Amino acid sequence: MARAFNFNAGPAAIPLEVLQQAQEQFVDYHGAGMSIMEMSHRSALYEDVNNEAQALMRELLGIPSHYEIMFLQGGASTQFAMLPMNLLREGQPAAYVQTGAWADKAIKEAKLIGETVIAASTAEDKFMRMPNLAEIAVPANASYLHLTSNETIGGTQFHEFPDTGSVPLVADMSSDILSRPIDVSKFGVIYAGAQKNLGPSGATVVIMREDLVKDNPKTIPAMFRYETHAKAKSLYNTPPSFAVYMVSLVLKWIQAKGGVAEMEQYNRDKTKLIYDVIDGSGGYYKGCAHEGSRSLMNITFRLGSEELEKQFVKESEKEGFIGLKGHRDVGGLRASTYNAVPLESCQALAQFMKDFQQRNG
Repeated sequence: MARAFNFNAGPAAIPLEVLQQAQEQFVDYHGAGMSIMEMSHRSALYEDVNNEAQALMRELLGIPSHYEIMFLQGGASTQFAMLPMNLLREGQPAAYVQTGAWADKAIKEAKLIGETVIAASTAEDKFMRMPNLAEIAVPANASYLHLTSNETIGGTQFHEFPDTGSVPLVADMSSDILSRPIDVSKFGVIYAGAQKNLGPSGATVVIMREDLVKDNPKTIPAMFRYETHAKAKSLYNTPPSFAVYMVSLVLKWIQAKGGVAEMEQYNRDKTKLIYDVIDGSGGYYKGCAHEGSRSLMNITFRLGSEELEKQFVKESEKEGFIGLKGHRDVGGLRASTYNAVPLESCQALAQFMKDFQQRNG
């Protein structure tokens, strides 16, 4: 079977080696006579999967021992509400960096819980850049500062993070977690939906400093308190067991590839192929994001007309390329080049773009 050139924004590509290993173990996991999907989440076999996934995450990201790692459900969208429910205090506004659609959704949910302020915004630039660190004004009494490290729709990414002092820094890293090394100790909370860089949809990882885990109102229902899940090692209720198992396999794959630093170089090599075509096209392809904010995960670009963009998508699909149509809110074109997207796919896309320009330029 020919594999598609998968540039979907999410759910997205999963390493072929991981899919093949999951296929081998699908019916009979480690001699249990059943699939991982069929066994109790209280069983020793599944607890080993859960513990191994947490240990691999800690190793790969260098997560300090005083941080909890939780595998939850509901995606990043549930975290948009769960965070302020646990961390937003009366008289201490939640500060948000407004950088696009995903940041806007987080802000909307926080406003339902309590006072919020915009610490910085790039709305005037149509969210085609990330703010400079000097632009971010964090109130000294803020409950936390929230940012979205990578905006999938605009194709923008923070390449450095602010020092927020005593104010906890919170990051939605759904679309670039494990794509590059980060200093976890700079953050109070990191969360990410799995379906872009970690595995299939269904699991959400939350990395949280212990003091923030424990400091939450006891009036919140148990399922929405981080302390509940941290104490139970993510086994308070039935977890998304198959998704966590797949995340564990992806983490092992990253480890085998040499770790996060090697993934970053791999991602830079991949995206350079496509950005070089855009920049060398004489304006035929126009990059959307400001150059200093360009994402290593989502490459957004335009052609001279919507008709030409539709033709590009149509012709690309005939050649086996999937997911190159831009988000419906902004149009244009987008190639999502997450960790699992092979170099060969990016080489093929770069060549297709050159050929398309030659045929239609």
